Amino acid sequence: MSIQIKKDITVSDVMMGVSETPKTCNQTFLKEAIDIMDQNRLGIICVVDSSGKLEGIITDGDIRRILTRVQKPFAAVLSDDVNAYAIKNPITVNLDTLLTDAIDIMGQRKIWDLPVLDSSGKLLGLLHLHRAIEALLSNNA
Repeated sequence: MSIQIKKDITVSDVMMGVSETPKTCNQTFLKEAIDIMDQNRLGIICVVDSSGKLEGIITDGDIRRILTRVQKPFAAVLSDDVNAYAIKNPITVNLDTLLTDAIDIMGQRKIWDLPVLDSSGKLLGLLHLHRAIEALLSNNA
């Protein structure tokens, strides 16, 4: 049995929309951001400004690194603004990126999620690896 990979699918065909994407503003407490991540059952939250422009992201891995690197009480870290710890220049894709290219990026960078932006940097949604692979392999002959 051979698997045929669909090569014409774009990120826009598969991504979660902005309403499904875990996001918060830059002045949210880190604890609140973690709660939003937990509610959405994803290991990422996007930090956006009031116009919806992506300012950064925080992932589960970032939180682990924060906890081992920051030398202050755990409760104090949780009450810091999420913006203090957000990755300011995350890897992103646009709507027209081929899904195979996005999956290649995820594999090379060892990441599970890619924010999807428009040309002005506004958050349009999120591409999650499980969803991407499922779409890529679905309906094989």
